[in-house]
Amino acid sequence: QVQLVESGGGLVQPGGSLRLSCAASGTIFMIYNMGWYRQAPGKQRELVATITRGGSTNYRDSVLGRFTISRENAKNTVFLQMNSLKPEDTATYYCDAFVTTERSLPPKDLWGQGTQVTVSS
Repeated sequence: QVQLVESGGGLVQPGGSLRLSCAASGTIFMIYNMGWYRQAPGKQRELVATITRGGSTNYRDSVLGRFTISRENAKNTVFLQMNSLKPEDTATYYCDAFVTTERSLPPKDLWGQGTQVTVSS
C-alpha cells in the first residue's frame, strides 16, 4: 500500500508564502509524473502544476511566476512553493502521482488526502 501525504497548508495573509510537501511512503518501485491540483468550494478541481521525473514542469497560467514545483526523487517527495498568495488561491490542495509498486505492473494514479490553504486577511 502506497500513501501520499500532503503537509504545509495553513492560513496566510495575501502576499504571503507557503511551502507544501507531499511524501510517498510504502513499497515503491518508481514514481513517474507528479503534480498538484486544487479545489475551491463550489468549483471543479483544477491542475496547478506538474513535474516529470526528470524535472520538466508545467503550470496553469494563474500561478505562473508565483508558484514553483520541485521534487526530490530519492525522498519520493514533491513540493509546491507558493509565493505572492492571493485570496483566489484558497483551496484544498491535492498531491497526485503515478506510482509503480512492482517492475512488472503498470503505474497507478494515486492521490493524497489534501491540505487546506486559506489566503485571507
